[in-house]
Amino acid sequence: MDKQLAAQLLEKMLICRKFEESVQYYFSLGMIHGTTHLGIGEEASAAGSCLALDRNDAMYATHRGHSAAICKGVDVKRMMAEIFGKATGVCKGHGGSMHIADAACGAMGSNGIVGPSAALACGSAFAFKNQGKKNCAAAFLGDGAMNEGVVHEAMNLASVWNLPVLFLCINNQYGMSTHISKVMKNTDIAARAKAYDMKSVTVDGNDAYAVFEAVSGARKTAVENSEPFLVVMNSYRISGHSKSDGNQYRTKEEIQHWKQLDPIRLFKEKALSEGTLTSPEILDIEKRAESLISESVQFAIDSPFPGVEDIYEDVYSE
Repeated sequence: MDKQLAAQLLEKMLICRKFEESVQYYFSLGMIHGTTHLGIGEEASAAGSCLALDRNDAMYATHRGHSAAICKGVDVKRMMAEIFGKATGVCKGHGGSMHIADAACGAMGSNGIVGPSAALACGSAFAFKNQGKKNCAAAFLGDGAMNEGVVHEAMNLASVWNLPVLFLCINNQYGMSTHISKVMKNTDIAARAKAYDMKSVTVDGNDAYAVFEAVSGARKTAVENSEPFLVVMNSYRISGHSKSDGNQYRTKEEIQHWKQLDPIRLFKEKALSEGTLTSPEILDIEKRAESLISESVQFAIDSPFPGVEDIYEDVYSE
């Protein structure tokens, strides 16, 4: 693995992990309101996928979209401010945790509804194709979304219209509190692509480099051939579904098993054993990530809330 790429992957994963741990902490103090859906344990899927995309590619995230937004290039300080509901936030404090967006870097937005990212990505892909641009649209999905009608409609449309769309499914084993085996007769999600004559691949979602290679290959196929591609990344969310999740549906043994497969720890071990990164280099990356998150939290705390006079700003109707 290339040293520069390894450093980028590790730094992105560490920023994502520390960002969400901070969100979790300040939420517990009552300084963050509403709700949050954390993806602790899924950082490799986000980092590997987004670093394989071009800055001008359109990326649509899920309600568990903090890591995808960070890895696509959204400013971390403004993201933190957004989650704190501050006027300096990337959406001026109006969107919150589930609606992070910044079109300047191709982060087209998260969504509180399950599945619509697939349909929205088809729109961007159609535009790219119509304009003759060598870009693709990427839609992050969870395993739960793969049973939503809009996802099947989008996959069918993408196939019929030959759209450059990447359907990036992070299979974290659970749709809220329901295990995948209880809602799918065949849990091989990649097999579903056959119904749409679509190429697919399944990869270890906890291996950032494997994800990067898989998505890079899928993107090349999508852009060069103008066709959709399904990438399934098998991972696990260590955190609960949301802040109100008591994790009563999972055993401590199961969670502990997946903690042993922590993508960040595994990546460090692999980078060290292969000589790609040294211990001092990894320590330096960790310090940079910690510093960025500390600065982001302070920036959010120091920033003002939107004023009452801003309530109708950026509100549109026909």
